[in-house]
Amino acid sequence: MEQIQSMKSFGGEQRVYRHKSSVTGTDMEFAVFLPREALDGYFCPTLFYLSGLTCTWENVTTKGCPQMHAAKHGMIFVAPDTSPRGEEVANDPAYDLGQAASFYLNATEKPWAAHFQMESYLTEELPALLFDALPVDEDALGVTGHSMGGHGALTLAMRHPSLFHSVSAFAPITNPVDCPWGQKAFEAYLGSDQSKWAAHDACALVAEKGWDGDILIDQGLSDDFLENQLKPWAFEAACRKAGVDLTLRLHGGYDHSYYFISSFLADHMAWHADRLE
Repeated sequence: MEQIQSMKSFGGEQRVYRHKSSVTGTDMEFAVFLPREALDGYFCPTLFYLSGLTCTWENVTTKGCPQMHAAKHGMIFVAPDTSPRGEEVANDPAYDLGQAASFYLNATEKPWAAHFQMESYLTEELPALLFDALPVDEDALGVTGHSMGGHGALTLAMRHPSLFHSVSAFAPITNPVDCPWGQKAFEAYLGSDQSKWAAHDACALVAEKGWDGDILIDQGLSDDFLENQLKPWAFEAACRKAGVDLTLRLHGGYDHSYYFISSFLADHMAWHADRLE
């Protein structure tokens, strides 16, 4: 890992790292906020934040102000990138496919499979790097995310419950097998055999695997993508049927932007801190 940025913030440090990934075959960047406790060498609970379509690690670190909340709870905050990047990496002219639109899975189809191995990156390579280099408590790792990143948070937590011990989401894509964004991405990355798609659908996963803890989701009711793309009601019904404790909070007037996320990020970080303590 090469540290390429470091800024003092709320008594801690906001850093950016770059490293060569053997999983994606590219250079990868990610941001980490280290609270004062981590700088002093104490192992800390850690929260992964997965960003949405078109974003990088920079969106949440500059617009969400996670540093203030992480410092309050003595929590490390990790913001990975949304996909591999580079001239050699496959891309698409549309914003909802290709670079910045990985859907946090391992692609099996050409041309995507060569680099788009984000599930392995986020659940194997990146945690191993963090555990080796920073005072990350391996037994206190949570995950949250927004939109496509909310989809990633829910699915990766349920697919890797021994790694992630708490999960929440902001306006997540909860039923991608039944929405335009998900169908487009899954067909491109996983192929036309829809039987393979369910393994990356939060509604199907909670029905199959459940979740031992509780889940928090915040959703704005003025979100333009609510009915057609996000479908939190489908996930609410799946959780109820599976006996999973879901808190779905609906907020009138809030949209899909970082004005919404920054309004409720403090709640999510306190929620994770309680569960990771």
